[in-house]
Amino acid sequence: MATDHLGDMRLFAEAASAGSLSAAGRKLGLSPAAASARLAKLEATLQAKLFERTSRHLQLTDEGRVYLAHCTTALQIIDDAQAELRAGRGAVQGKLRISASTDFGRQLFGRWLDAFVDAHPDVRVALTLTDSLSNLHQDAVDIAIRFGQPENSALIARRLGPNCRVLCASPDYLARHGTPRTPEDLGQHRFIVLVTASGPLNQFHFAKGDRSWQYTVPMADAWESNDGALVRAWALAGRGIARKTIWDAAEDLRAGRLRILLPDYVAHEAGVYALRHGTRYMTPRVRAFLDFLVVQFAREAAALSDVFPFQG
Repeated sequence: MATDHLGDMRLFAEAASAGSLSAAGRKLGLSPAAASARLAKLEATLQAKLFERTSRHLQLTDEGRVYLAHCTTALQIIDDAQAELRAGRGAVQGKLRISASTDFGRQLFGRWLDAFVDAHPDVRVALTLTDSLSNLHQDAVDIAIRFGQPENSALIARRLGPNCRVLCASPDYLARHGTPRTPEDLGQHRFIVLVTASGPLNQFHFAKGDRSWQYTVPMADAWESNDGALVRAWALAGRGIARKTIWDAAEDLRAGRLRILLPDYVAHEAGVYALRHGTRYMTPRVRAFLDFLVVQFAREAAALSDVFPFQG
């Protein structure tokens, strides 16, 4: 019975991923009739409807989304345990599922991933790039890289390095519009704003000594996008001032393509964190990657010290 139920869970998870029960059945060697019967048996056991069915597609119900989150975690734990037993204790191999912000993921982080896989060629990567917060309880993610102190106490957070967000602009923009010297000067400038699912990130905070400032960008006058990589491209093209984490902008700052504005007024933050499920077994590949990231952030902070003095 336990083996059958595990098979039903795999069928359900595959169907949710593919949006098709017949496709999931083919992948698992089941006929359409057998796949339909097994899903019906699972729903009867759970006493819950997992999918809304149409002639062309499956749509998860609210109960289905909840069950999928737990199925994904359970199946991942089983797969990890089997992989470790087959490979031997401590082997760094298997698929590493990561979530990171778009610009950071395409720039600095992408290069680091290449270096990690070069050192561990049996590791495969599934990288999700998003500027909205992933729900680790619903998404099939081993590690989420996040800027700032996490609030979800159900997740385990490991600090990877220091962090701050800086205003930056291209030399071309500054040559045409001038360089702001204090937060009060920002009202005379143009801005590019990242917009997330929770709203535009258009409130800037500054600190110097015992004083603090806040500036809110008027969205009617701003360029805006929900893609951090496009915000970066517009900043490089001289469209305006953008607010980026120091890590997003690291390579452009070192190359001189962007310049930090108001460096004496930067408000330092809690840091960069790797988040993972508190209830999920930490595989050797996850442990090795976390250790690797701590080293990479430390090296990059040292390399950036000539353009920005990190604190904390």
